[in-house]
Amino acid sequence: MTISKRLKEARQARGFSQERLGIEAGIEPASASPRMNQYEKGVHQPGESIVQQIAAVLNYPAAYFYCEDDDEAHLLQCFHLLKGKDRKEVIDLVERLALSS
Repeated sequence: MTISKRLKEARQARGFSQERLGIEAGIEPASASPRMNQYEKGVHQPGESIVQQIAAVLNYPAAYFYCEDDDEAHLLQCFHLLKGKDRKEVIDLVERLALSS
C-alpha cells in the first residue's frame, strides 16, 4: 500500500494527471491513465523500472515510494533536492544529532 499512497501524493504534488505521468514515464498512451490508476489504488504494483521512471519524471528519489514512515519519506525528498555542499552539511548535522542522542 505504501507505493500506491506515495505515488498519488507525489503525482498530485507535482500537478500531473495520471495520464500525463504515465506517458512521461514511458507507458503506452492508450493504457497510461488506467495503469497509473491501478498503481494508485494498489490493484497492481509497478515494477522497479517503472518506479524509477516515475521518480525521474517527478524528481523524487525512487526510495521515497518504498518508505513506510512519512517523516523519513519527507526527509528523502528534501535531501534529493539538495546539491553538493548542502548535502554534506545535512549529513554532518544528522551525524552530530544522532551521536548526541
